[in-house]
Amino acid sequence: MIRLPRFVPLPSTLAAAPVLALLLAAPGPVLAQGASGAASGMLLELNAAADTPAGACRLTYVATNRSETGLSEIAYEVAIFDAEGIVSQLLVLDFGAMAPGKTRVVQFDMPDQPCDAISRIVVNAAPGCVRSEDGAQSAVCLDGLETRARGAIQFGL
Repeated sequence: MIRLPRFVPLPSTLAAAPVLALLLAAPGPVLAQGASGAASGMLLELNAAADTPAGACRLTYVATNRSETGLSEIAYEVAIFDAEGIVSQLLVLDFGAMAPGKTRVVQFDMPDQPCDAISRIVVNAAPGCVRSEDGAQSAVCLDGLETRARGAIQFGL
């Protein structure tokens, strides 16, 4: 007999019973996949875009080092596209040193460019991705890169 923890609600209708039966019949590794299937590499998120009183668009980025590699330097070159889809600027976002598991937030103001004039931002390269242990360039910054965006501006590779 399988014992359920107290916090797992039992199905209140017969319709939920087959779903519960499938979960209980699944092999152990499938149920524990969340812990072992964790993402690795870098996560770069365009977290916010807000107009400033001076007429600039303030972009807030969040970077998380989800790899097991400590980095003494990490920087991303991004291309900013205007509302017509034309590249208006190339910027380098410098996140500095990042230990494994470290999260860092940076903000960048785009002078004389309101946020609604930016259609998308593309990660173009990782010109600074240096391993802490030996000072060598690392591929972890682009090879395992996952991008996300919150808001109307598209962000990705």
